[in-house]
Amino acid sequence: MLTFSLIGRIINISYLSTCFFTNNFSNFEFIIVYLPDNQFLNVMARSKKHLGKYVDPRTDFGWKFYFGREDNKILLIEFLNSLFHGEKIISDLRYKPVEHDGDYKEMRRVVFDLHCIGSDGEVFIIEMQQLFQEFFKDRAVYYTSRLINKQLARGKKGSDYYLPEVYFIGILEFDMDRNGGSGISRVTERPYFYDVALCDKLTREIFYDKLGYKMISLPLFNKQPEELKTVMDQWLYLLKHLSTMDRLPTFLDKRIFGLIFEIGEIGKLTEEELMSYEASLKHKRDAESVFNSAKKSGEALGHAKGLAEGKAKGLAEGKAKGLAEGKAKGLAEGERKKALETAKAFKEMGLPIADIAKGTGLSVEEVEKL
Repeated sequence: MLTFSLIGRIINISYLSTCFFTNNFSNFEFIIVYLPDNQFLNVMARSKKHLGKYVDPRTDFGWKFYFGREDNKILLIEFLNSLFHGEKIISDLRYKPVEHDGDYKEMRRVVFDLHCIGSDGEVFIIEMQQLFQEFFKDRAVYYTSRLINKQLARGKKGSDYYLPEVYFIGILEFDMDRNGGSGISRVTERPYFYDVALCDKLTREIFYDKLGYKMISLPLFNKQPEELKTVMDQWLYLLKHLSTMDRLPTFLDKRIFGLIFEIGEIGKLTEEELMSYEASLKHKRDAESVFNSAKKSGEALGHAKGLAEGKAKGLAEGKAKGLAEGKAKGLAEGERKKALETAKAFKEMGLPIADIAKGTGLSVEEVEKL
């Protein structure tokens, strides 16, 4: 029998064979390895400060931990009400299944982050999207279309096409229009907030008020504490900075945000929750790292190509030109190899093919062949 005292706690361990023992305390994780012949005993302490004090809501685990549980649904209600800002008032929510198969085998299956029904029958799809997705707008429309399609029973006769309100809420960790894909310059005091509805293009009047899309691009939200004027401002600031805070700041409303700071302490997580959170946080960081590497590879490839073309243009014909082209080709091939390796890593992580192609500069067909 061996007895150890670690941070004021006594741990008794009895071994019959090689054993690995781990235990988690407030700031450290200890790993004890003991061999039965007393030849080796090792204690390792790994700091867990890299996790911060509060669960990051911008992870898959954190988003569902705060907003996807019945016990905490008041948080989701308050958050949605801040986005609608009096346009509608949500008094209650019921969580619904997030997985939806198509009516036919060939139809694509969809999985929402959160799917809720309001007290007035309105439908909410709430998504947290970490990585840039070129066709995110298409995805949002597809998701709402699938739910609208489910509202009328198959075979129902008559002219009653009454539909409930359907809203898509997207919290994005990227600038949705960073490539200027919309072709429209958004001149607004809130460039981070998209509040979309079906409108008459000539009169700008709402044509249909029961379908809406509210998107938040968190990277574009850069307000400082003294600039937070609305409850929505406070929510967005919290989502962006909670993982780096160590207490509830005075500039946030305690009545609304007190519960988040109460339940969100990492030290209060169960062992199972902690493992899930660490895995989710690692996945987020790995995905960001791979995506950033792919982006840099694409930029480097474009720079090398432009540099090579510029040099080739100014070089004399003959041997000098051939040498420059040869170097450019070799450099491009090297960068392409890096892009392929990065894309392969992306694919093994299960990221969407379209996202991989966008981040690496490869074609969808090239990524699918990896």
